[in-house]
Amino acid sequence: MRIIEAVTTGYEYQGFWGSFWDIIWWFLWIFFFMAYLFALFAVIADLFRDHKLSGWWKAVWIIFLIFVPFLTLLVYLIARGNGMAKRSAKEASELQSAQDAYIKSVAGAGPSPADEIAKAKGLLDAGTITQAEYDALKAKALG
Repeated sequence: MRIIEAVTTGYEYQGFWGSFWDIIWWFLWIFFFMAYLFALFAVIADLFRDHKLSGWWKAVWIIFLIFVPFLTLLVYLIARGNGMAKRSAKEASELQSAQDAYIKSVAGAGPSPADEIAKAKGLLDAGTITQAEYDALKAKALG
């Protein structure tokens, strides 16, 4: 007769989602991994945004980011974080000014001088304004 002695630990494996703390642990790891990816892509974007850094130094940073990712990411954020923030703010202000210029060009700055003169002519023909007022409005519209 064969006697099998089993050592019991009091813990029964209930599958991947069996324990609440297993779920919490996985979400914590996913959160840190996603935060790392966001920081990594922000650093890579900043490397290519920086025009003062030569191509060789960019290549060195990228190589170190590949082979020693966590340490290189921390060193980059500590050493170049201030410049990274300035470059990001500069790019955001350039994008904002470009957007404002586009909106002004599409919306127009107001009625054109020809529209102003036509409106004044309509008022003159209707007898609402005098010839002198029409001439003043025309001169103002033409600048």
